[in-house]
Amino acid sequence: MSHIPLAHPAPTVLDVEASGFGRNSYPIEIGFVLPNGHAYCTLIRPETHWTHWDAQAEATHHIPRALLVERGLAVPDVARTINAQLAGQTVYSDGWANDYSWLGALFDAADMSPAFRLENLRALLDDQQADQWHTVKALVSSERGVQRHRASADARLLQLTLLRLRHGP
Repeated sequence: MSHIPLAHPAPTVLDVEASGFGRNSYPIEIGFVLPNGHAYCTLIRPETHWTHWDAQAEATHHIPRALLVERGLAVPDVARTINAQLAGQTVYSDGWANDYSWLGALFDAADMSPAFRLENLRALLDDQQADQWHTVKALVSSERGVQRHRASADARLLQLTLLRLRHGP
């Protein structure tokens, strides 16, 4: 967990890394950054029936399944923790359809419901900002230097990109 103060208010941004794409994929890491800049990230220990594994996804996120089994938190613990930290908030994701599905798998397995609402980050952008999104995101990414492709680092990049689009450098 880390905290970087932000000069302007920002929405909570969440990112999910997963075992792959498609029907049998599941969340393996969840990270988010709160409006105050506090970041949270955790690995998720797969449920016994979560067996789908995509080598291409692993090549992207660099999280081997063995690491999840060894160091991941149990699904109910992850669901309780993120609910406690995100309760009542609207949380934004740039991969809304996939992240919604993976959060659904997490909360279903925990036999719980999310205490927050997940929305598409695109809803926060006007047309001009949406047109500039990828360019500004690449610029912010290059300014930050090499970062691990992990959920909280990705969420922070999304939040910083949104702030840059809204307020400039």
